[in-house]
Amino acid sequence: MENVSVLEERKDFILYKQNGCSGNGMRCDANSVSGAVSQRACVYCGARVVLNPITDAFHIVHGPIGCASYTWDIRGSLSSGEDLYRNSFSTDLRESDIIFGGEKRLTAAIEEIATKHQPKLIFVYATCIVGVIGDDVDAVCKTMSKKYQIRVIPVKSPGFSGNKSVGYKMACNAIMELIKSEKPAKRKGVNILGDFNLAGEMWIIKDYLKRIGISVISGFTGDSNYENLLESPAATLNVVQCAGSSTYLANRMEEEMGIPFIKVSFFGIEDTTSSLIRIAEALQDEEARQKAIAFTKEETSKITPLVERYKKNLTGKKAAIYVGGGFKAISLIRQFDFLGVETVVVGTQTGKKEDYDIIESLVSKDTVILDDANPAELEKFMKEKQADILVGGVKERPLAYKLGIAFCDHNHERKHPLSGFDGMINFVKEINGSINNPVWKYMEESL
Repeated sequence: MENVSVLEERKDFILYKQNGCSGNGMRCDANSVSGAVSQRACVYCGARVVLNPITDAFHIVHGPIGCASYTWDIRGSLSSGEDLYRNSFSTDLRESDIIFGGEKRLTAAIEEIATKHQPKLIFVYATCIVGVIGDDVDAVCKTMSKKYQIRVIPVKSPGFSGNKSVGYKMACNAIMELIKSEKPAKRKGVNILGDFNLAGEMWIIKDYLKRIGISVISGFTGDSNYENLLESPAATLNVVQCAGSSTYLANRMEEEMGIPFIKVSFFGIEDTTSSLIRIAEALQDEEARQKAIAFTKEETSKITPLVERYKKNLTGKKAAIYVGGGFKAISLIRQFDFLGVETVVVGTQTGKKEDYDIIESLVSKDTVILDDANPAELEKFMKEKQADILVGGVKERPLAYKLGIAFCDHNHERKHPLSGFDGMINFVKEINGSINNPVWKYMEESL
């Protein structure tokens, strides 16, 4: 740490991997350090990105117009039905509303949508300014639900009330408010939690499960809709893909509905294979397990020649990873290891202690592990470790390019799938195309 200039308050959030595991872990799952200009988003954003892919829901952002524009159409989530989720509705609070209260504006917004569109489901997001002025969003939603006989669910998400992980929790609470009273007949099948159908990834996973004889009852929340979500209590197992956003929901569904869950990942050959087999085992379905083994062997053999061809160009390269959740980071480390690429910097926005323990066990000595990093830290550590590529999101892309480092977009705006065997091909091609692009040679010459 002596050779790297970081804020004193941030040192406990940064760890250099030593031989073995330290056993002490690192600070995480805490609010961002003031002044550090964290890459992490706010509570409202965390709630919105979880709920937004529900295809036939209306999302009313109760706050200034900037909050609605900030999260408008920010996910690459695809729909097989309605596309209402592509729209953003706002009460557009102004100075006079801040002084006199915004409940009338919220009531008017809900009534306009209710009379013009006859919605089945409305989510109302309370933003920072609403938390300050004290509008009774719960009361307005309750009154409107009763008046129009529709589900109007408040989402308590003032941005200052915590961090992005708290937003995930608020979204999960809203989902539970929607489904907790439903009692559909139990049937054999799974819910997929924490997959948002980015570039159609939910469809890929559903197809894999269909091939091994396992039905998917509902998805949270990729390509989901009102009726589909109400069927979710019928499932016999919850499969958690994005642990950061959905573990809390899985815990509540287990405690209140008796549905057990397992955490899985469909990024990379190793994790996709393991996940399909583990799902079949959790359902105690031996036939599905045998089908999963045969299917994964077949798919692996199909893509191995292509992967091996690209692997020759990637072996010995160095990667930096900065993504939202711990499970994605873990899968990416394994994918890079499979390609002969060493992970030298790895961090997440919302990772938990158990995630960082696994990360520490997977990476090599002197790898930098960080939680809730800021751009200055990412720049310094990528330079120090001489990373060849950064895997991150839209906020990290300019940083990588300014440093002359290749970049791979693994965030929620992307337009091509990276899950499963199909996604592994896309991932390898993108990593190779970015790292080995001739432009870097010309940049080196110009420097």
